[in-house]
Amino acid sequence: MPRFVILEHDHPFLHWDLMLEVGDRLRTWRLAQPPEQGKTISATFLADHRRLYLDYEGPLSGERGRVVRWDAGAFAWEAEEEDAIEVILDGRRACGRARLARVHGDEWGFTLF
Repeated sequence: MPRFVILEHDHPFLHWDLMLEVGDRLRTWRLAQPPEQGKTISATFLADHRRLYLDYEGPLSGERGRVVRWDAGAFAWEAEEEDAIEVILDGRRACGRARLARVHGDEWGFTLF
């Protein structure tokens, strides 16, 4: 099963990076707040990240702050379309069906059911 991680990241402001493993890369969204069951939160699609972030905690180069693992685990793809993705997360905190739906451009909504 592919893995996911949610990293608390303090730069340039406090946010949470949701990263889904796809082959040798991580598809990444910046979440405005940590996932909460039944609540849709703002998410911004970011450039893919390297797989090393699945296991990394600590300072980032170039004075880009620090990351701390908020949650991690395995996930399964349920559906993927151009403007929506559904996965089943099996983490310690984020557990259950999750949906990412594009609002416009790189702006998405993230809901954990």
